Amino acid sequence: MNAFSADLMREATRLTREGKLAEATALLQGGFSGATPPPAPQAPPAARQGRLFDVDPRSGEAHASPGWRGGGAMGEALRGPFGPGGPAPSPALPEGARFLAGSFAGAAGSRGYRLYIPATPSAGPRPLLVMLHGCTQSPEDFAAGTRMNALAEAHGCLVVYPGQTSSANPQKCWNWFNPTDQRREEGEPALIAGITRQVMREHGADPARVFVAGLSAGGAAAAIMAQAYPELYAAAGVHSGLACGAARDMPSAFAAMRQGGARPDPSGRLVPTIVFHADRDTTVHPRNGDQVIAQAGGGRLRVTMERGQVPGGHAYTRTLHADAAGRLMLEQWVVHGGGHAWSGGSSAGSYTDPRGPDASREMLRFFLEQAKAPLES
Repeated sequence: MNAFSADLMREATRLTREGKLAEATALLQGGFSGATPPPAPQAPPAARQGRLFDVDPRSGEAHASPGWRGGGAMGEALRGPFGPGGPAPSPALPEGARFLAGSFAGAAGSRGYRLYIPATPSAGPRPLLVMLHGCTQSPEDFAAGTRMNALAEAHGCLVVYPGQTSSANPQKCWNWFNPTDQRREEGEPALIAGITRQVMREHGADPARVFVAGLSAGGAAAAIMAQAYPELYAAAGVHSGLACGAARDMPSAFAAMRQGGARPDPSGRLVPTIVFHADRDTTVHPRNGDQVIAQAGGGRLRVTMERGQVPGGHAYTRTLHADAAGRLMLEQWVVHGGGHAWSGGSSAGSYTDPRGPDASREMLRFFLEQAKAPLES
């Protein structure tokens, strides 16, 4: 890091500590683009940009794609009408299914959520999937883009979508870069775990089949939850996210997104994890996907590799990590030519790339293959 960069990071950190988030972001955006940053506009508090962790960290630009209203960070990979602040989609429900609104409150605060309950009858406790949206998204938008409710209906699963608030983060990002929000029973991990436990208790979810997944900032939060609560979540899905502890503040968050985070320390146990990341993601460097796998226990398993192609879409590489007994523990998908978007998602939601392999279907398949068992050390 040269002297200019070091000075820029120190000044951005000072502004952040003073609560001047828009000014800090403008400073970093100008610095990463190589230009002298102009003075930050003094917008009213409600209009300030805050921490933009789902946009290009070098320029801060949001490049619109055909059919996109309101901006985003996915460039041509995006296909969807629901931009920041846009209307929430209202997915049609099968007769008898419910998409409920709920809330949880605890010592760390409160968060709302949406819960999908399938119409399909269940002979016993249902699996539960916790889905964590990306920046600027909402639970409804994320449900529409991933189509996870339709898959949950087919497999009899509950799906809960915790919602981040603009008061906690102006862009509704999960604060994965904040040390308080990386620790068990503190901050946002306590809230997400509280929502999980509340749904389990009130709707009879199967404690052996509880899973967590997310996109971008939500993917980073999912990685945190898997590390912080291994007894609660049987497996995790991290799409375009970062490893737990990849950053400790705003400057290191931008650095991690740009080039990969600090080398993660393996947890000492295997945490069943499936990762999706595109190799042309300019928002979160693909190296972060490798680091999620390494943290989850990669490097001490038998590895095999497959390659494939979506008809009319992206090619991909799928790497499988199995234990000595042949049980699949880790799975990594690299989508070739894709950007920062949910692979195989629907244009009904934001931040999706319909040309990729179906991340929702593959994640749910991976999750349901996992049986709750003592994690290896």
